Amino acid sequence: MPERDIPEHYLDGYARILAEVSATGRRLTREEIESRRALGEQAADAGHGLRALVGAHLAAARACWPDVPGSADSTLAAVQQVIDAFAEGYERAQRLAVRQEEAARREFIDDLLYGRSDLGRLAERAERFGLRLSHAHAVAVAQGPAAYDEGSAVPRQVEQALIARFGNRNVLLTTKDGQMLCIAPGHENEVLPYFAKQAHAATDGGRVAIGRPQPGPGGVVQSYEEALSSLEMAERLGLDEPVLRATDMLVYPVLTRDRQAMADLVVNTLGPLTTARGGAQPLLDTLTAYFDSGCVAAEAARRLSLSVRAMTYRLERIHQLTGANPADAAHRYMLQTAVIGARLLDWPTVELPQPSRA
Repeated sequence: MPERDIPEHYLDGYARILAEVSATGRRLTREEIESRRALGEQAADAGHGLRALVGAHLAAARACWPDVPGSADSTLAAVQQVIDAFAEGYERAQRLAVRQEEAARREFIDDLLYGRSDLGRLAERAERFGLRLSHAHAVAVAQGPAAYDEGSAVPRQVEQALIARFGNRNVLLTTKDGQMLCIAPGHENEVLPYFAKQAHAATDGGRVAIGRPQPGPGGVVQSYEEALSSLEMAERLGLDEPVLRATDMLVYPVLTRDRQAMADLVVNTLGPLTTARGGAQPLLDTLTAYFDSGCVAAEAARRLSLSVRAMTYRLERIHQLTGANPADAAHRYMLQTAVIGARLLDWPTVELPQPSRA
């Protein structure tokens, strides 16, 4: 903002202070310093730029520079005190504004994700943060080695990368429960994958789940819950992919929708493995590696650090105990579904109820 646009009342009393200091050589009083801080706070609240304000103070000092011999040193010291106090007040007001903005954003996010506000009022508040809740939105959730805090280095780094790449595309980045959230319009297909890439790189690890675009005010909540569910599923299944898409994981909620039926399948199909030497876990790991490697025994053996002969023996032992042959296409689907169910239900660590009887 040009100097001529700076209101004169931000310089109230400034000329008088300089005149008195030049005449007496005194320093500013506590009241005078506090008055400069207050003016700095007012200028910040009004949206004036600090650079223009400092320029206005320097120009005013030149205009009223005292013509008293030997006073230049004390006058310069007074100018320095005035500008320092004014800038301190200005910065204090800015810090307060930032804290208030962060608090407002956290409150909005909580209300949005927990439905604690009238939808009309929520939509009005959303526009302040660049969201139009009448449109579809998708949510990505990043989970790192350590918890993310609002304003910490990693969220700031990721936010700067998003702004540099996409500019202002109505994207909201925030943190919640130690995780980093990115909310983007549903049609902006590049934003969330780029967020995932940046979040993963910024922490040298971590994992990001991306929910599906969902319409309306409740769409943000639904997409967020899908992302959270994907992270939970990946943890329980031991998946190591850095980026998870809810679209690719829809089969797992379907499989666990009837928990009792899945428990029955696991116990009926894999229960006999508990009679093996060493228990069920080694053979369950064998099946997991076998299916994850595309039913290629040599690759599964490599993943388990076994010889191909040992791998073949284990598969034969599974066939003997369960009556189902992992290499037989007719048995494979049942076995693989049971293995997925075991991982989702944490079997055999967690004991499952016995199969229900008709």
